[in-house]
Amino acid sequence: MAYKFFDRDLSWLTFNGRILDLAGQDDVPLIERINFMSIFSSNLDEFYRVRMPVLQAMDKLGKLTSATSAIEDPLTLAQQKIMQQQQQFGKIIAGQIIPLLKQNNIHLLINQSLPVDLSEKINDYFFSQVMAFLRPVELSDKKQFFPQNNDLYFLIMLEDGEGNERIVILNIPSDQLPRFYKIDEGDKTYVFFLDDIIRYNLDKLFRKETVKGCYTFKITRDAELDLKDEYPGDLSEQIEDQLKKRDLGIATRFLHQPGMPLRILQLVCDNWGIESSSLVEGGNYHNLKDLFGFPVSLPALRYDKWSAIYNRLSADESIFDQIEKKDVLINTPYQSYSTILRFFNAAALDETVEEVYVTLYRVARDSRIANALINAASAGKKVTVLVELKARFDEANNIKWANRMKAAGVNIIYSITALKVHAKVALVKRRINDRVKYYGLLATGNFNENTAAFYTDHILMTANKDLLREIELLFIFLAKREKPSSPNLIKFEHLLVAQFNLQDRFLAMIDREIGNAAKGLPASIIIKLNNLEEHTLISKLYDASQAGVKVSLIVRSICCLIPGVKGMSENITIKRIADRYLEHGRAFIFHNNGAPEVYLGSADWMNRNIYRRIEVCFPVYDEQLKADITHIINLQLADNVQAVMLNESLQNELVKTTEPAIQSQREVYNYLSTRA
Repeated sequence: MAYKFFDRDLSWLTFNGRILDLAGQDDVPLIERINFMSIFSSNLDEFYRVRMPVLQAMDKLGKLTSATSAIEDPLTLAQQKIMQQQQQFGKIIAGQIIPLLKQNNIHLLINQSLPVDLSEKINDYFFSQVMAFLRPVELSDKKQFFPQNNDLYFLIMLEDGEGNERIVILNIPSDQLPRFYKIDEGDKTYVFFLDDIIRYNLDKLFRKETVKGCYTFKITRDAELDLKDEYPGDLSEQIEDQLKKRDLGIATRFLHQPGMPLRILQLVCDNWGIESSSLVEGGNYHNLKDLFGFPVSLPALRYDKWSAIYNRLSADESIFDQIEKKDVLINTPYQSYSTILRFFNAAALDETVEEVYVTLYRVARDSRIANALINAASAGKKVTVLVELKARFDEANNIKWANRMKAAGVNIIYSITALKVHAKVALVKRRINDRVKYYGLLATGNFNENTAAFYTDHILMTANKDLLREIELLFIFLAKREKPSSPNLIKFEHLLVAQFNLQDRFLAMIDREIGNAAKGLPASIIIKLNNLEEHTLISKLYDASQAGVKVSLIVRSICCLIPGVKGMSENITIKRIADRYLEHGRAFIFHNNGAPEVYLGSADWMNRNIYRRIEVCFPVYDEQLKADITHIINLQLADNVQAVMLNESLQNELVKTTEPAIQSQREVYNYLSTRA
C-alpha cells in the first residue's frame, strides 16, 4: 500500500453517512429517524462552511494531492460523495419516512398541491402570520438585498400582461416563523412546509403578473474568522467585529432547486459573484436541519425515556467534604448533571470558599454555571474564568456571558488568538482552620448543562492534591496570555497538557506497550476519541501494531488511520458508535503489563488539539472508578447493534457476530443504574 492515511474530509463524510444510515434504519423509532435526518443536514451545512472553503482553496493552489493519502482529488470525491448522500436522503424521505408517517395518520405534504378542504386554514395563516415577514426584492437591486448565509429564498420569474419579465427574490422567513405548520383534522394530522404555504399564495402577492417559475435556493458561506495572532486591543472587540463579517463570507455553495434555467443561474452568479463550481443542485426543500422541529412528537414514535441516575451524595453534608473522602465520577447523560451544578452552587455559597477558577469553552445559553460564578463574585470571592471566545459558532454567546461575568466582578481571561483553550477544568479553594484545601472538576466535555443532556462525557470530582496543584499551575500560565516558549519550565507530572507534555507522554506510553510486546508480555491499547488525524501519533500506533500490540479504537467521526492492513495495521480495529446520545468522551487505557493506566480528557488526536490548543488529559487513580471506565469502554467495544467497523476501504461495515445483541448505550445505562 503506497499511502498511510485516510483523507480527513472523506472520513468525516463517511461518518455523516453513518448518521444518514440511522435515518433509514427500521429499528430506530420514526421521530428519531427524522431527527437523524436533521443532524445529517446540519452536519453537511457545517462541512460547507468550515471544510469546503479549505478544499476549494487547496484545489486552486494545486495542493490537494498527497503522497500519504489514498486519493488524488478529494474535492471532486467529496462532491460526489455528498451528491450520493443527498440522493439517499431523498429516497429515505420519499420511500420510508412519508409512508411511515401516513401509517400513523400524519401527512407530511411534500411536492403536493394544497388540499382543497384545508385551503381556508392555510390561507388564513398566510394572511395573518406569514405575510408580515415577506420581503420581495428585485434580483438586480444590489443595494436592497444581499443573500444571508443559509437563509432560505425563492427566486421567482414573473411576467406581466405585455410579456415583460422580471426576477424577484422572496425570503422564506423560517428564522421568524416555524418551518412547519400543523393542522389537526379529526384523527389526522397534516404538516406543511412554510415554503409551500408561501408558494401556494404567490398569486396573491403578485396579482398583476403571472408566475412563470419559482425555485428555492440558499447560499452557504465560509465561516472562518480572520483573527490576527497579535492584536493590541480587546480580543472580544476583534471577534465581535469579525462576527459581523462572517455572514458576508465567500459563497461555498449555491444550493438550488432542480430545473432552474441556466440563464438564470448565470445571472445569479454574475450578480452575487458566485463561482460556477459552487453551484449544487439539490431538492425542492433546503435547510432540512429544521426537521428537528418537526411538530409531531408521539411518545410511541420516540426512544423510550431513560431517567437520569442520581448520584448518592448526601444532601446533609458539604459536597466538598464528600469529595475529599472519595473521588466521584459523573458519566453524563446517564447520570444527572445536577451534581455538577451543585458543585458550582456550593462554590458560590459556601462561606469557606475563597477562590474559584474555571475554563469555559461553550457556555450554555441560559447557563446556571455562569450564574453561579456571578453569585460567587458578588459574594466577595475571587473568581477567575478563562472564556474561550474562539469556540466556533459560540463566539457571540461566549462574549455575552464574559461581559456579564466581568460586570459582576469576575476576573475574565481570554486566550491568545493563536491558541485555543479547550481544556475543561475547574478549581475551588477553601480555607478550613487556616488550611487551604483544593477541590476540582476535570472533564472530557464542556461545562454546559444543555449539551450534557445528550453528550456522553465523564467528569471527575476530586480533592487529589497532586492533580489540583497542577491545575493551579495551568491557571497561573493561562493568566499570562502567552505561548509556552519553554514548555519544560512548567513540570506536569500527573496531567497531560497539550503544548507541554501531552504528545510526548502518549508516545512514551505506546512505546512502553511496544517494549512489553517485544518481551513477550501482554500488551494492548484501547483508545476512544471523537477524531483521529495527527500523523505522528497514528504512525506510533502503526508501530505498535507491527510489534504485536493489540490496538482497539473507538473513533466517532474523522479517522485518518487505516486499519487492518497487513504489515502496517493488522492488529488495529476501529469501531464507530452512533445512537441516541452523541459519543463525546475521550478515554485512553494502556495495559501496562497488568497494572493498567487509565486517562480521560478533552483532547482528540487532531493537529489542532495537539499543536494549537491547550488540552488536559488526566489520570484516574481510584481503582473502582478505573474499573467503571474500563467496563464502560469494554461494553462499547462489544457493541454489535449501533456500532460499525471502519474497514481499510473507508467503509462502515455492520458488525457480523453470532453473539447476543449488545447495544452499548443501553448496557452502560443499565450498568450505572446497578452501580447506583
